[in-house]
Amino acid sequence: MAATKKAVLGPLVGAVDQGTSSTRFLVFNSKTAELLSHHQVEIKQEFPREGWVEQDPKEILQSVYECIEKTCEKLGQLNIDISNIKAIGVSNQRETTVVWDRLTGEPLYNAVAAPVSPGPSDPVAVVPSGSSVPATGASSVWLDLRTQSTVENLSKRIPGNNNFVKSKTGLPLSTYFSAVKLRWLLDNVRKVQKAVEEDRALFGTIDSWLIWSLTGGANGGVHCTDVTNASRTMLFNIHSLEWDKELCEFFEIPIKILPNVRSSSEIYGLMKISHSLKAGALEGVPISGCLGDQSAALVGQMCFQDGQAKNTYGTGCFLLCNTGRKCVFSEHGLLTTVAYKLGRDKPVYYALEGSVAIAGAVIRWLRDNLGIIKTSEEIEKLAKEVGTSYGCYFVPAFSGLYAPYWEPSARGIICGLTQFTNKCHIAFAALEAVCFQTREILDAMNRDCGIPLSHLQVDGGMTNNKILMQLQADILYIPVVKPSMPETTALGAAMAAGAAEGVGVWSLKPEDLSAVTMERFEPQINAEESEIRYSTWKKAVMKSMGWVTTQSSESGIP
Repeated sequence: MAATKKAVLGPLVGAVDQGTSSTRFLVFNSKTAELLSHHQVEIKQEFPREGWVEQDPKEILQSVYECIEKTCEKLGQLNIDISNIKAIGVSNQRETTVVWDRLTGEPLYNAVAAPVSPGPSDPVAVVPSGSSVPATGASSVWLDLRTQSTVENLSKRIPGNNNFVKSKTGLPLSTYFSAVKLRWLLDNVRKVQKAVEEDRALFGTIDSWLIWSLTGGANGGVHCTDVTNASRTMLFNIHSLEWDKELCEFFEIPIKILPNVRSSSEIYGLMKISHSLKAGALEGVPISGCLGDQSAALVGQMCFQDGQAKNTYGTGCFLLCNTGRKCVFSEHGLLTTVAYKLGRDKPVYYALEGSVAIAGAVIRWLRDNLGIIKTSEEIEKLAKEVGTSYGCYFVPAFSGLYAPYWEPSARGIICGLTQFTNKCHIAFAALEAVCFQTREILDAMNRDCGIPLSHLQVDGGMTNNKILMQLQADILYIPVVKPSMPETTALGAAMAAGAAEGVGVWSLKPEDLSAVTMERFEPQINAEESEIRYSTWKKAVMKSMGWVTTQSSESGIP
């Protein structure tokens, strides 16, 4: 019997996708963007105190090696030659802070992450009105209790006005970003203090820790980060693309412990064998792409033009809009960030970033708190039964309103109820709430950069809900475009790696994504109806404000 003839594959590119709850390694065909194989490992989060979240850097590193080895085994079972993997990219959870010993390779403390509540993802505190600590454009419900006093002390020392940090970094002074976490480690962990005094300490976000370790660690590992991750530390000047001396002095952080800042697409170093973990399947393969997770998704969605935007729908939503080669500073509570720099000699591109605190979290609330659905997937079935909210509006301001309102006194409301309203209408209203909140962020982006969107590109788990996607198109009154490839974050990291000088197996042209098809959702209502629904939503939002008249224990924080 003749052997089955295998399709001829182009060069392959791998991507490490390291997130808050899991690590994955995925391998793509660089000529079509087809996903050939992957492996995923869950990782633990530790909660030593309320409002503190930590992860074990060694567990994260071990999970990366395990995912690489297992994926290579799977490729072997498919008769795919792993020597065809020409490059590896890294995409990572942003802001999480690691300090380690450059001589031993041992972490000096756990990785300090942003606290994640049962509500939104990627939290920062809602800051009370009149506070000296500005709120951020990232979503949140819970205060990072560990570093809040650090921020309050720092805010008293800001020279001039509160724009000192934001004008250089695009970020407000907040517990969310790496500089404050690093300052806390320097103030509170003796092992970190001693290592800095003895010139043994290295700092990095997760990408830096991984690249240093994978390229040899204590035996010649490369200590670097890329511009997108550096731009989330609050120490990086997004105009000069260098660590900022004044910011390092302000936070009292020695520049010598910071990684070298590189572009998002260049060869940083070569994979080395880990003898302790018995891992070395891809020894000698260049690591040549690095992007923070949201920037990686922007690249994976091919949002390379001014005004192109993507929205990732998860527990919360992350919206990034490419603003081209100019920094646009928001008047509406959005963040200015580096989108990507795809090569040493290539220009840097910037983005506005906004987030919806409660997206998938509202579905979980209907399931866990109200019990009107048993699984998250049931929401689509309920909503489909009625096809309308029947005038019911749901504002999920469980811990206040975020961008563009920044109103901590608000609380969640369901209004417009009649005797006819049932759980199906509430389910429909919950889906509409995700879409209305997305429109508010996109409207703020339009006002800030003056580029109206022609369409919105989407990814993330919730995009499997077709009713949600159709509602989003109706409420934005522009088409919503969903790729068949759900792994846009990993794809973006792989594209950056494959396109690097010296690798050159990915051209970043649309024809290199032939395996990715697009599903398009066009608005199915008229513009007038879309505006009426949106204006009624805004009326409901106004009704949600002013519920909490004192800063009481209602925040859930004792």
